[in-house]
Amino acid sequence: MKENVVIIGGGVAGMEAAKQLLLLGYNPVIVERTKSLGGHVGRWHKLFPDMSSAQDLVKSLRRDIAEANVFLETELTSLQRTKSVYQVELNNGIKMTSRAVLIATGFNVFDATKKEEYGYGIYDHVITNADLEAWMNGKDDTRIPKHPSAIGFVHCVGSRDLKAGNSQCSKVCCTTAIKQAIEMKERFSDAEIYCFYMDLRLFGKKYEDFYINAQRDYGVHFIRGRVSEVGETIDRRLQIKAEDTLLGKPLKVQLDLLVLMSGMVCNPIAQQLANKIRLQIDNDGFLKSRDNIASIGESNQPGIFYAGTCTGTKTVPETMAEARAAALSIHTYLMDQ
Repeated sequence: MKENVVIIGGGVAGMEAAKQLLLLGYNPVIVERTKSLGGHVGRWHKLFPDMSSAQDLVKSLRRDIAEANVFLETELTSLQRTKSVYQVELNNGIKMTSRAVLIATGFNVFDATKKEEYGYGIYDHVITNADLEAWMNGKDDTRIPKHPSAIGFVHCVGSRDLKAGNSQCSKVCCTTAIKQAIEMKERFSDAEIYCFYMDLRLFGKKYEDFYINAQRDYGVHFIRGRVSEVGETIDRRLQIKAEDTLLGKPLKVQLDLLVLMSGMVCNPIAQQLANKIRLQIDNDGFLKSRDNIASIGESNQPGIFYAGTCTGTKTVPETMAEARAAALSIHTYLMDQ
C-alpha cells in the first residue's frame, strides 16, 4: 500500500509536487479549499515571457495527477503529531495519517481598495491585474470599455509600500504589466498604452527582451514615476497625475482604463495553519523557512515542508521548481525515518 503524503493547496505548486510524488511511489492527497485545482494560475490567461497558455499548463498538471486523491472545497481542521506520524482530519470528516505534510497554500492578491488614491472601487474604469486576467479569460466586465483609446498600468500597488504594510517587492508585477500591456495592444491596436513604474525589475530569463519588445514592437510608453492622484473628468474618463522623474516634470494623462498591478501578500490560510501547528511566520507575513538559502522548503517542524508562494513572492517557474525540490526532500526525509 502506497504511503500518504498530504498536500495542503491545489495550485501549481501542490499539483507539481503531487506529480513528482506519484512518480516516486507515494499516494499524494491534495486538500484544496476552492472548487477547482489550479490556484491563481488557473485564473490567468497567458504566462510570461513565452505568452504560453496558463490553462494548458493547468490542464497538463491535472492529467498528470489523475491518480492522486483530491479533495475539493475541503479544509484541514486538525493536524496533530503523534510520535513521528501526523494525524490529519479534514472538515468533510475524513481522517488519515501521514508522516510528511506539504504546505502549498499560495498567496493572496493585495486589496487595492486600501490605496484610495488610485480609485479602485470608486471610479468605474479602474481595475486590477487579476480583474484583467479574468476578462481575458472570457469573464464579462463592464468596467472595461469596448474601444479604449488610452490604457494605463500602475506598478507596485501594495508592494514596496510601508504605508500598505508590505515593504517587499512582489517580483512579478513589472513583467505582468508588460505582458498585459502587450495583450491589450494586440486587442486594441490603436490604443496608447502607458506603464507608470518606480523601477523596472526584470531579473528573469528573457524578461529584458520582453520589455524591449513591448517598447519597440508594440509602442508601449514607460514612465518612471509614481502616480499621485487619479480623478474622473466630466466625460467619465480618468485623469492621472504623476511625475516623470526622468524628465523631472509633472504630467497629466487622460485614460479610458487604469489597471492596478496589485502585488502578492501572504494567504491568511497559511497564517492560520502556522498558528495551529506552531510554524514560524516571517516579518513579511509569509511562512518562515528554516533558512533562505539551502532550506527554503523546510519548516521549523519535523515532517512539514513548503513549496511556492506560501514562503514569499515567486514566479511560476520558481514555484514549480520548488515543488519538485519539495517532493524530493519529502522522499529523502521519509527514507531516513
